[in-house]
Amino acid sequence: MQADTTAQKTVVTTHPVRLPRSLRLNFLALVGVIFFTVSGGAYGLEPLVSAVGAGWAVVLVIATPVLWSLPIALMVSELSSTMPEEGGYYVWVRRAIGDFWGVQEGWWTICFTAVDMAIYPVLFVNYLAYFFPRLSLDENGSSTWSVFFARWAIAVLLIAVGLLINWRGAKAVGRNATANMWLVLAPFILLTVVGLLWKSSTSAAFNVIRNDFANHRSSTLLLLGLSTVIWNYSGWDNVSTFAAEVNDARRNYPRALIVSLPLTILAYLLPLLAGIAITTDPAVWNEDAGWPVIGQLMAGQWLGVIIAVAALISAWSLFNSQLLYVSRLPYAMALDGWLPSPLKRVSKRTGVPHVALIASCVVSAIFTAFSFGKLVIIDVLLYSAALTLEFVALIALRLKKPEMQRHFRIKGGLVGLALVTLAPISCAILVAIASVTDESADKWQVRLVPFLMLTGVLLYYLRRRRAG
Repeated sequence: MQADTTAQKTVVTTHPVRLPRSLRLNFLALVGVIFFTVSGGAYGLEPLVSAVGAGWAVVLVIATPVLWSLPIALMVSELSSTMPEEGGYYVWVRRAIGDFWGVQEGWWTICFTAVDMAIYPVLFVNYLAYFFPRLSLDENGSSTWSVFFARWAIAVLLIAVGLLINWRGAKAVGRNATANMWLVLAPFILLTVVGLLWKSSTSAAFNVIRNDFANHRSSTLLLLGLSTVIWNYSGWDNVSTFAAEVNDARRNYPRALIVSLPLTILAYLLPLLAGIAITTDPAVWNEDAGWPVIGQLMAGQWLGVIIAVAALISAWSLFNSQLLYVSRLPYAMALDGWLPSPLKRVSKRTGVPHVALIASCVVSAIFTAFSFGKLVIIDVLLYSAALTLEFVALIALRLKKPEMQRHFRIKGGLVGLALVTLAPISCAILVAIASVTDESADKWQVRLVPFLMLTGVLLYYLRRRRAG
């Protein structure tokens, strides 16, 4: 009898997850998860100002949604409403251009999400240092061994808590994201009101931008700045991997993406304008000081404390929401035989792939040893490669399967698809070129990325006989 009870809790299945409506994400919960998958507020944006200057920071924050986010959101809306299946973009690419490229898409994504997941515990510790300065890094981004291990232990603890929440299923993650979204946005609304309205700093912000361009500052190709702004607007496609756990996915995905995009733009742009009106000091606009210090300079200690607390909530919620999509991809690939079979063990009650969830957390814990800047660069390079395959899949499916039922369809035929594809792919190529030529490029990062990509080829040839 005990064996039967255990079997009901965790089973090995070769079929997609099927959950009752009560355990799936509804529209508002999906918006919350998307917000924390893509943004989570302006936290993490700080290095952009010190890297490229206030003027170009504002330009990039406004232009990137048009050239990067909007095309990706349109692509995701069409493909997720056409194939709302567990595994998301891995399924799209595999069906559109074959198993080999499907495996590359899945593996490259697993590699960059392992890095991406580690960014948020690192951000959490960076903002915690506002309350406990002994956790801060020095001006070179380094620390003593005791500080390093203290920071790493806190990051691992955050990962463990995220594991416990995700263990309960997508519904629990969605509720957490919806509540925390308002807790994170409220301090930035307050900062914007205080800075631009009460302090009347709107004209000061535009004077800073105008002076920045007048000084002919030409640092727009700095790798860290370019990678930071793209990273802050990335992740729209990641929400597709848990489509089987969303109510009315064909209808709710396009609607939720439409709501989330302007929300994300405003969450970046308005605080940025308020912040640069107060200071453009690189010693403030960095990952170690950032928004809490800006808030303190603007209105005093009380605002700095509020923003710092919200930063901790944001970093926690970002990790918690990211873990939801990350764990579904190894599960989907294991179902097809491309990854070891234990990864397809799934809870019959909650639909959670427990082994894949634990594996994702372990890998993230390892990567938390790296600094924020290095993680962002590796993340963006791998993400850009995987994103390219998704746009190839979008075009290939239009050509090969025009009869497929598409509940959302990008307008303009093949010309419209080409225009939607051109901008984000150009941004991806620019980042790749900068990673090799920019003076801030790290040779270790440049070598690691192609190595990780080549391991996907090795995975395909080692597992192709077992897959089917």
